[in-house]
Amino acid sequence: MTTTTTTGADASPPPPPDGGPAAEPLPAHRLVGRATATYIARLQPQFLADVPSAVAELARLRRGAGRRAHQSPDLWGIGGTDELAGLLDGHEGHIRCEYAEEAVFLAATLWALHQQSSREHGMHSRNHDLGGAVRALIRLKGATSADEEDSPLRKRLVRVGTAESLDSVAVRLREIVLLLRGAKVPLDYARLAGQLYRWQHRPDRAGVQREWGREFHLAAVSGAKKAKAGADGANGDAIDGTLRPDEDFGGYAAGE
Repeated sequence: MTTTTTTGADASPPPPPDGGPAAEPLPAHRLVGRATATYIARLQPQFLADVPSAVAELARLRRGAGRRAHQSPDLWGIGGTDELAGLLDGHEGHIRCEYAEEAVFLAATLWALHQQSSREHGMHSRNHDLGGAVRALIRLKGATSADEEDSPLRKRLVRVGTAESLDSVAVRLREIVLLLRGAKVPLDYARLAGQLYRWQHRPDRAGVQREWGREFHLAAVSGAKKAKAGADGANGDAIDGTLRPDEDFGGYAAGE
């Protein structure tokens, strides 16, 4: 599909046909996240309800986990690509379609791998970002606060952040997802898909890497707040109040 030089974080809509005011631009990474969320929101409840068609579709999707979209022609048409095509209608000239397809496909197949072992809870859950999920996994493994920064699990997250190719990112994310699956720690796959879209555009990559690191460190702040809130009998904040959450997917600094 044709790609353009538009930045990974922006997608300007076509001018209105009647000459009226233009619609508010929808960032490209949000289109990607929305396509992913729409697909999983349809399939996840069906899988949890043991609907045979959904169970079969997840089994097919798992075979593509950690692979590129073009390497899995048997999965063309599933994995959120149809939802993406519908959202991209009219935006094709303002979004890197190949990047979008890869991001949605990778997120959807990793979700299917993650969901495999759980029929009680959905493993796609909003506001459970990658860095925070890794931090939660470290704590479930019994690490003390002093040990968290030196944990091998943190090093796995660093390896995702320092990967130089999408193939490497896919393989390293697959390793983390398998660990999250074993501990039943959920992940926001819509947010991850949007980040993977931006990661593929070299000028946006550093911003995504910073987000993953910031998510990890903010989870420590969040954990300390929750502990204090529990001691005080208060609810506490889910995220550092000095940062404004992303409207759609619970993120921050999404335009970096």
